[in-house]
Amino acid sequence: MALIDKDQGTLVLRRPAEKNPPRTWRSWLIGRPLATADAPHQTIGKAVGLAVFASDALSSTAYATQEILFVLAVAGATASGYAFPISIAIVALLTIVTFSYRQTINAYPNGGGAYIVSRDNLGELPAQIAGAALLTDYILTVSVSISSGIAQITSAFIWIYPYRVELAVFMVILIMLINLRGVKESGMAFAIPTYFFLLMMFITMGVGLFRYLTGNLDLVLDAPAVLVETTQSVTLFLLLHAFANGTTALTGVEAISNGIPAFREPRSHNAGVTLIWMASILGSLFLGITFLAIQIGVTPSEEETVISQLARTVFTERGGLYLGVIAATAIILIMAANTAFADFPRLSALMAGDGFLPRQLTYRGSRLVYSRGIISLALLASLLIIVFEASVTALIPLYAIGVFLSFSLSQGGMAYRWYKIGRLWPDQVIEERGSTLRYDTQWRFKMVVNGFGAICTFIVMGIFAVTKFSEGAWVVLLIIPILVLMLSAIHRHYRDLAGGLSLRKYAAPPRISRHRVILLVAGVHQGTLAALRYARLLSDDITAVHISTNADESDRVCQEWEGWGNGIRLVVLDSPYRLLIEPILDYINQIDARRQPNEIITVVVPQFVPSRWWHNLLHTQTAFLLQVALIFRPGIVITSVPYLIE
Repeated sequence: MALIDKDQGTLVLRRPAEKNPPRTWRSWLIGRPLATADAPHQTIGKAVGLAVFASDALSSTAYATQEILFVLAVAGATASGYAFPISIAIVALLTIVTFSYRQTINAYPNGGGAYIVSRDNLGELPAQIAGAALLTDYILTVSVSISSGIAQITSAFIWIYPYRVELAVFMVILIMLINLRGVKESGMAFAIPTYFFLLMMFITMGVGLFRYLTGNLDLVLDAPAVLVETTQSVTLFLLLHAFANGTTALTGVEAISNGIPAFREPRSHNAGVTLIWMASILGSLFLGITFLAIQIGVTPSEEETVISQLARTVFTERGGLYLGVIAATAIILIMAANTAFADFPRLSALMAGDGFLPRQLTYRGSRLVYSRGIISLALLASLLIIVFEASVTALIPLYAIGVFLSFSLSQGGMAYRWYKIGRLWPDQVIEERGSTLRYDTQWRFKMVVNGFGAICTFIVMGIFAVTKFSEGAWVVLLIIPILVLMLSAIHRHYRDLAGGLSLRKYAAPPRISRHRVILLVAGVHQGTLAALRYARLLSDDITAVHISTNADESDRVCQEWEGWGNGIRLVVLDSPYRLLIEPILDYINQIDARRQPNEIITVVVPQFVPSRWWHNLLHTQTAFLLQVALIFRPGIVITSVPYLIE
């Protein structure tokens, strides 16, 4: 039934689309299409939210300790004792960042990632920098987490090591498909493995600490060979280098603030509680793993991970519990990519909506997720895995700079937001794009918290950039400015396009004084006559054009045209070199050169529509070739008139 709405004298008819999408192979692969009205039912609670948005942060406990020990190993086994104080400093930084983001979640109930906070408080350029940093971070999150997960598997099964790149790419594709099914389904699929990982890790820590306190915890047996010789003493630079490596444990902390819209109401409360859960679990696991790793004397190695050495030492054998730890760790590391798959499409859709990325990224797929963003992330992450051969150590130097740059911009933006709130009257309310500003009596305290968080994360970013510069961090320092330039170029294009299409100050267009129609005739048949009938509806000024590559065939066309052309003039263009498109373009150029300002030229092309798709390969696609050649020519229209033989 049609719904009629009358607005300002204009009759508007609204007809609901009652037809349901058909079942296809995509329905089997990613699920049946969901209606827009189903969106509120696709939100998630705190327990599932922890699996979706915290898997990245929680999984970093599997390699953060190892990355610290890799750096300290150059100073000998005794230097590993510095790992635990370094981990305490990192957990202190985690606490600062967590409380800072807790305020961000309350202030931005619709999602308060670094991009939105920077956009609303710091301006367009900082927002672009934050967006570029986060996009880079999410791509690296997928590459690092999945590569690390495959490394856990190859630690237990050495024979798989040569196939690690293929396995990693396969896992990226698998997680992409799961995420294309929707946030709710992917969250439910990943919830059980997440809690299985937490259970196995707390069992490992519990048994390990019990054996340590009772004096039964042994050193690791058959430890991997040391990859570096002791050539360096413990210096401040070395400790800062190790600290920078360990701060990869903080990656993913911002994910919950970006994904607030995915939570059930009250969204801010549920997201905030999930953030506290995540930080508490992350800090406990990180400290426990680092402490036990030092006590058993693990050796950082690409061949066997710290988690593998810890598990087989704590459980004294490679039995069921050991395999359970390895399986749980590998799964959580691979699943950590899900955090990026949850946030990257949302961020890219926000940036595309603001005109900094292609508009196509704002479209939701059949399962109410930003499917184009999910597929783009999978392709980019797979490319990185292939280039760096799924090496965690090679990818880590590229990883954390973008994370801490976005941390700094987000917290700096929040500090300025509290400053703006402090300037308001008690009853004053200001609506911004991402949040509402209201006077808060605690604005000074909150400004100090966010400001201190911004300073801390900025210092860490500087430490990381300096200590990891020669190892590959320079690549990110180069990529982010390039990405910002690309974002600016896209934004300028959309801004110029909007200005060119704007109806402001737009007068009535001049009336078309002449409409010339050029009808292409390859032969005289039913399709040609159908195109001729259409051309006569457009204008009386019609010229039929035939390209002559064979004199006998051209004579036959001329004879048939005299009987069927209804008096329309026919121009025969001789083509001694048997060219088709070039003579047509040359003729159109000659007509166009004499075209008046208010004159339109329409080229009508009869186009055969085959009954089978592969039949297109047997026919010349003249209309398509002309459209490609003339697409940038104003005042020239290419129209194809399809005809189908029953």
